[in-house]
Amino acid sequence: FAGVLLATLGPSGLLFYLGSSWVGFTLLEAVNYLEHYGLQRQESADGALERVDIQHSWNSNYYLSRWFLFELTRHSDHHMHASRKYQTLRNLDDSPQLPSGYPAMILLALLPPIWRKVMDPKVLQVRD
Repeated sequence: FAGVLLATLGPSGLLFYLGSSWVGFTLLEAVNYLEHYGLQRQESADGALERVDIQHSWNSNYYLSRWFLFELTRHSDHHMHASRKYQTLRNLDDSPQLPSGYPAMILLALLPPIWRKVMDPKVLQVRD
């Protein structure tokens, strides 16, 4: 694919594709990281993990994030009802809530010391 891009669009087309791919991958992984940061499922004596529940992912009920991401920010409902369409996901008040919308949280996740200072106390609250 990269060879076809290079042959048809030249080096700048290939660089644009590679840069776009890097940005897309970084955003995907940052969102996955912030949606699950610090939340763990308990393991039983036989090694089985507890069933996924609303306390195993972070939600962000901020309008702009919800609108841009088709309700992906209501992540706990997605875990509970995987077949539910994203645009119909509900906010679950008992689920852990991020302190801000996804754009701010993504930027914060790219700055680990600040991220931990903000999120580690929230993780401890959820675990209690």
